Amino acid sequence: MKIAINAWFYNQINTGSGQYLRYLVPALTRIEPNLEIALVAPDFAVREVSPAWPEQVTVHPAACGAGPWGKVRFEQLRFPQIARQLGADVAHVPYWGSALRPLLPTVVTIHDIIPMVLPEYRGGGAVRLYTSLVGASAANADLALTDSNAGRRDVLARLNLPPDRVRTVYLAPAPHFEPVEDWAEIEAVSQKYNLPETFALYMGGLDVRKNLRALLHAWTFVAAGLGDDLKLALAGKLPAADTPFFPDPLKIARDLGLEQHIVTPGWIDEADKRALYSAARLFVYPSRYEGFGLPVLEAMACGTPVVTTNVSSLPELTGSAAFAVAPDDTRHMAGPIIALTIQEDTYNDLANRGYQQAQQFSWQQTALQTLQAYKDVAR
Repeated sequence: MKIAINAWFYNQINTGSGQYLRYLVPALTRIEPNLEIALVAPDFAVREVSPAWPEQVTVHPAACGAGPWGKVRFEQLRFPQIARQLGADVAHVPYWGSALRPLLPTVVTIHDIIPMVLPEYRGGGAVRLYTSLVGASAANADLALTDSNAGRRDVLARLNLPPDRVRTVYLAPAPHFEPVEDWAEIEAVSQKYNLPETFALYMGGLDVRKNLRALLHAWTFVAAGLGDDLKLALAGKLPAADTPFFPDPLKIARDLGLEQHIVTPGWIDEADKRALYSAARLFVYPSRYEGFGLPVLEAMACGTPVVTTNVSSLPELTGSAAFAVAPDDTRHMAGPIIALTIQEDTYNDLANRGYQQAQQFSWQQTALQTLQAYKDVAR
């Protein structure tokens, strides 16, 4: 069987769709050595540093142009045309961007439909037009994969697809996410990012749905209880200006009198994330909406206890292996943060349960279910 995969995110490892492509493709070749995979990528991406792919994988550059209109041209014209020219049995678009008129049996992975679910993300006219296009295109795919049951429910409700054409296939942490036992490695990363000895970590986007305002309000209770014994590390590139869509967490912290309790290590290199999770006392993820919520599983796979919210897909990932609170309940958000800092039994129990929960997710399982999807639509 030959699969053509839309590789628009070919070199974008810092995006969720780029990571999905990077880990899914090798996992597919491991479970099915006879599978042929053709990555159709924009030519400007292929000209950059190319990842090392398994021998069953071929890369096919497509001239399409960069920017939003180049992306639409690639999705709607170039990728379907090249996939058919290559003689592929199935086309897979690993993000929400399949062709309105597919030329082959098509699988589309819809990681989330945030612009339809959250009003703040609907954007201007161009964004709304694109959302309408890919929403209509998904209806013409043979099968849609979602990352969670919560995401599947959203797709069924908003896109009106038949239930038998929408299937949940969970993602997984990258294989390298595991506890770091070498204290020297942890110490080196802590020094590189100028981190305190004991800190709670948030790592992810800083847009409004990530709900950092609620976390910082919860930190007023944490600071009252723990003082300087626990800092909050907000990892990621800070917004250039304070806006409703990108609220500046440092401004919120100043308004709440929390400046001395917050550290900002900045952008974290991918190679350092495993040690950073391991260095943290706990990981906090107060998001209001996630199609999957991969950082939660990454932290648990590294043996770091997690405090998160009880909305969208997050309860599916954590089960009973994390503290989960309502996103606006700042007082109850503070309680488990304090408990995990001062209670060793609670800390050890949740770290162990979180680690075991993360082992339930693997790229092998993701690949097996994705391969079955290919076989089903090919038939």
